Order: sequence, then C-alpha cells, then structure tokens
Amino acid sequence: MQEIHSVQNREKGNQTSITEFLLEGFGNLSELQPLLSLFFLIIYLATVTGNLLIILLVVADHHLHTPMYFFLANLSCLETCYSSIILPQMLANLFSNQKSISFTGCMIQFYLFGSCVGIETYLLAAMSYDRYLAICRPLLYASIMNRKLCFQLIAATWISPLMANGVLMCLMAQLSFCGPNIIDHYFCDFFPMEKLSCSDTRLIELITFLMTFGFTITPFLLTLVSYFCLIENILKISSTTEKQKAFSNCSSHLMVVGIFYSTIIIVYMLPDIPILRQLNKVFSIFYTVLTPLVNPLIYSLRNKEVHKALRRVGCKIAHFKGF
Repeated sequence: MQEIHSVQNREKGNQTSITEFLLEGFGNLSELQPLLSLFFLIIYLATVTGNLLIILLVVADHHLHTPMYFFLANLSCLETCYSSIILPQMLANLFSNQKSISFTGCMIQFYLFGSCVGIETYLLAAMSYDRYLAICRPLLYASIMNRKLCFQLIAATWISPLMANGVLMCLMAQLSFCGPNIIDHYFCDFFPMEKLSCSDTRLIELITFLMTFGFTITPFLLTLVSYFCLIENILKISSTTEKQKAFSNCSSHLMVVGIFYSTIIIVYMLPDIPILRQLNKVFSIFYTVLTPLVNPLIYSLRNKEVHKALRRVGCKIAHFKGF
C-alpha cells in the first residue's frame, strides 16, 4: 500500500486534480430532509440570537465588565463563529440539495472549524480557572485575575490554535486528491477528507493526533482539576441551600464540558473502527451544533446578574425610544 502511495505521489506530486468536494451529509436520511432543514435552521437562529444577546449585554452593561463575563462574551463570540462555519453550509445543502463545496472553501472551513475547537478547549479551561480563583481564592482573586492576565489568557487562547491549525491546513493543502471526491460527512473535517487523499498521510495523521492531544487532553485535565477543587470547596459550605445551588451550577457546567470533550476525544483520538465510523456524525452533532446552543443557556442566561443586566439594558432602550 505504501508503494502505491509512493508511486502516486511521484506521478501526481502535489497537484490537486479535484476542484470540488461533495458533502454526503445525512445521505441515508433523505426522507427526513425537510424536518432536518427546519430543525437545524431553528437551532442556528436560536444559537446566534442567544450568543449575540450575551455579547450585547456584556458590552452595554458596565456591571458585567468583570473577568467572568469577559470570558463569557468571548465564548459567545466563539460559539457564533462556530455555528456560522458549519450550519449555513449544512442548511444550503439540505434546502437546495446542492452538496458541492469548492476545494478552497473546504480547506477554509476545515481551518476555521479546527481553530474554533482548539480555542474553545482552552477557553473553557481559562473559565474554569477563573471560577476556581473566584470561589476558592476570593481574597487573591482581584490581584491575580487582573485586566492584564485576562487579555493574556484570551490572546493565547485565540492565537495559538489559529497558528497551529494554519500549519495543519498547509499540510492538508499539499496532499493529492485524485478521486473520489465524496466526503462522508456534513462538513469538511480531517478524517473524512484524509481518507480521500492518494498521498502518504502518516505524517499528517501523527501531527493531528499530537495536536488533538495538546488541544484536548491538556485543557480537559486543567478543567477537571479546577472543578475538582471547586467541588472540594463546595463541600465545605455549611448552608444546605447554598451548597445545593453551587452543586447545581457546577454540575450543569461539568455536563456541558464533559459532553464537549468526550465527543471530541471519541471522534479524533480513538481507533478508526467501523462502529465508531458510523457514529462519528452523531457525535459531531454534539460539539458542532448542540454545544454552541446550550453554552449560553448554561453559563449566562440562567445567571441572575445577566437577568438584571437584561432588564437594565431594556429600560435604557425604552427610555431612549421615549425621546
């Protein structure tokens, strides 16, 4: 097999004979296409509306100008980008039955999606560290989590994945794709694309595994440690009501974090066996569609401070319209 790849590489070099890909999407559910179209359209509109509302509130209300809401606004911005990278293309395919995407468009989607995944993993870790400091080290919180550290964490969170995935995209763009051109997925993801290449992909597979480990396992462990310390601190609370409230918030956060990380680990790090290959589309729905929808509900819209900010901004708008 390696000899065949070698011959093909010598013949094709780095020339790409395929100019577009076809996204198979949910091909075996064609009879449910109208329902799927409506379902994903509602999810997309709800996701964008919820996340943009949080960004607006954090920017407009000075009471929310704190590290916690600074991170939440960044998460909402990321989730809006996340959804807009995947869902519009998916909806276009479902509504028009036009499943083609250009080679360049596919590479751009692959790069942006991979970057967003990396950004979210480290952003969730930064948010859990912020909560750990606020609850477990309240006297030191203001001095540690200052404006400078917040901007440094956010800069590292956004820039590192963008640079790392830039390298990966360049390597992907150099692969030869000689046909077929049907991607067995609803967006341009690494493994479905890599299977179509007639180049030797062992190096890029190794790099992808190492990057996935660095951008998934490491922040996941950091997040778990932070939440473990939080739970340990919650157990020391004497008030039963306060303890239940803290556990409720912590458990909902952990549920979202657990679903996000576990599905990514299953899709990108477990061996490529037939049963997982069939389930990967389902698992991908969790972190590409459901997580961006649920995150603003779990982290922000259940928060009393956000409710107060919503009322204050609403009063300001009503007062402004009165003039």
